[in-house]
Amino acid sequence: MADKYLRIKVIPGAPKTEIRGEMADGTLKITVAAAPEKGKANQALIKFLAEEYGVPKNSVTIISGAAARIKLVKIKLVN
Repeated sequence: MADKYLRIKVIPGAPKTEIRGEMADGTLKITVAAAPEKGKANQALIKFLAEEYGVPKNSVTIISGAAARIKLVKIKLVN
């Protein structure tokens, strides 16, 4: 298995969860439909990334920034 690390700027409370582009430093901008309360936005982000990369949700981990908009996420990819 390989690991992929992504730097992500999360924008909660959007109409839908989707990738909105990439910032100049390579950070992905992702909007999530969930509110930023009680971890709902983080869970929505994990679910979205798991679906995008075709991995189980437990293969997606927020390494840092759980309470911030900028997050470092690790995805365990299945070979």
